Amino acid sequence: MTAVVVVEAIVILLLGVLVAGLLRSHAEILRKLHDVGVHLDGSPDHSEGTFAVAPHIAAPSPTTPEAAAGHDISGTTPGGDAIAMRLTQTRGRTLVAFLSSGCTTCAGFWDAFSESGHATALGGTRVVIVTKGIEDESPSTVAALAPPGVTTMMSSEAWADYGVPGSPYFALVDGPSGTIHGEGSAGTWDQLVRLMGEAVADVTLTRSAKAKADLARE
Repeated sequence: MTAVVVVEAIVILLLGVLVAGLLRSHAEILRKLHDVGVHLDGSPDHSEGTFAVAPHIAAPSPTTPEAAAGHDISGTTPGGDAIAMRLTQTRGRTLVAFLSSGCTTCAGFWDAFSESGHATALGGTRVVIVTKGIEDESPSTVAALAPPGVTTMMSSEAWADYGVPGSPYFALVDGPSGTIHGEGSAGTWDQLVRLMGEAVADVTLTRSAKAKADLARE
């Protein structure tokens, strides 16, 4: 009887050692699979590697998208003369105002740009008014609307380059960087001035933070 008990104890001990070894091996295999991003339960690995979404779900937009590039523009004056303006690789900023002669909302901006104080309200930003070309606009009508002292050109190509969806539409181009600081539509002059101020303030804040970071690294 004693011999049977001893044999059973030995068998149980051997089984325990065998089970412990199997569990240790299983844990090691799971650890190695986890290290390469494979999960047996189907859960994704968010700790490292490339982020991906399911095929039927749109990927999120980048949190820090690169600024859109500005473009130099060319066209004709209402009088028919060729004209080209450099907006990039220059000093200062340029507000490109895409207007049309038949747009009711645009009428307020034609009038506002005719006022002598518009430059002060825009912080001295250079203004260029761009209508579509002669295939869509009447040169004589545009000439009658063109504010004195403000460059006005007709160019459907410029509308295409800036992806203008309709008028009135505005793009604030930074000359030194050649990028668009802000763009969009505005319904009133006050709204345009406010949006411009916000765009300039955002860029100033970003540049200040970058300068501080560069200084800290140095």
